[in-house]
Amino acid sequence: MAAPPKTQVFTVIVVSDHSQAVRKFRVPRRWLVNLAYGGGAVALAALIVIGHYFALLGSASENAVLKEENAQLRSQILLVQEKVAHISATLDRVERFDAKLRTAVTQLQDPERNLAIGPVGNTDADAQIPGPAPAAEASLTALPGKLSSLETEASRQEQSLRELQEYFDDQRSLLASTPSIWPARGWVTSDFGTRLDPWTAERKMHHGLDIATPHGQPVYTPSDGTVVFAGTEGSYGKVLVIDHGYGVKTRYGHLSEIFVRMGSHVRRGDKVAAVGNTGRSTGTHLHYEVRVNGIPENPRKFILE
Repeated sequence: MAAPPKTQVFTVIVVSDHSQAVRKFRVPRRWLVNLAYGGGAVALAALIVIGHYFALLGSASENAVLKEENAQLRSQILLVQEKVAHISATLDRVERFDAKLRTAVTQLQDPERNLAIGPVGNTDADAQIPGPAPAAEASLTALPGKLSSLETEASRQEQSLRELQEYFDDQRSLLASTPSIWPARGWVTSDFGTRLDPWTAERKMHHGLDIATPHGQPVYTPSDGTVVFAGTEGSYGKVLVIDHGYGVKTRYGHLSEIFVRMGSHVRRGDKVAAVGNTGRSTGTHLHYEVRVNGIPENPRKFILE
C-alpha cells in the first residue's frame, strides 16, 4: 500500500565502478521540496542583487558625468560673472566720460539719466572697482537681471554717444563752413564800417574789406561752401557769392575772372577767382564781404590767421 504523500521517501542508490558495496540513501520528499524552494529563493535573490549592482554601476557612471558637467557649469558661471562685472565697470567709465564731455564741451542734457551741468555722482563711489564675483549658486538667479540691466544701460550709452557724434559732426561741419582765412593777400585800403565814399565824398557804410593787390592775383575761398552766384552785379562788376551754410555767405567783387560755376562745391583754400578792377572801382582790388542771415558782419571777426 502506498504511503501518504507527506511520508513519501525517495531512495537514492549509489553504485561504485569498483567492487565496493552499493549504498542506499533514503531522502524524504519534503527535503527535496524545501531544497528546491530554497534554491529558487537564492537564485532569485542573486538575480536581484546582480540587477541592483548593475543599476548602481550605471548611476555611478552617470553621476560622475553630471558632476563633471556641474563643475564646468560653475566655472563658466563664474567666468560670466567676472565678464559682467568687467562690462559693468566699463559702462560706468563710459558714462562718466560721457558726462564730462557733455559738461565741458557740449552742455547737452539727458534727463533720463539725470546728466546735467556740474558734478555727476559720488566720485569715491564711482571710482570703486567691483570685487570678486560671488559664489555661482548664490548669484545664478540674479544673473539674468544683471544681463538685462547691462543691456538697457548699453542701449542708453549707445544713444548718448550717437547724440555726441551727431553734435561733433555738426560742429565739424560748422567749423569747415566758417570763413577763417584771408581770401587774398594784399593791403587793406578800406575797412568795415562808415567811410567817405570815394565817388560822392559822403559818409556811407562800407559792408566789407577792400584788399589792394596786383591784377590777376588769386582769390581763395575761406571755407567750404556752394557757389550760389557768379556773374555781373552793377557797380561791383564781376561778383562771386558762396553759401557756406548756417546762414553764412561771402561775396567777392571787382573780379577779373571767375573760375567756378553756379552750384559748384568748393573747399577752404580753393582758387575760385582772380582780382580785377571791374565795375565802379578806383583801382585793382578785391571787395570782400561776410553776411550772416543777410546782415553784413565785419570779415575780420572770422579771420583766424
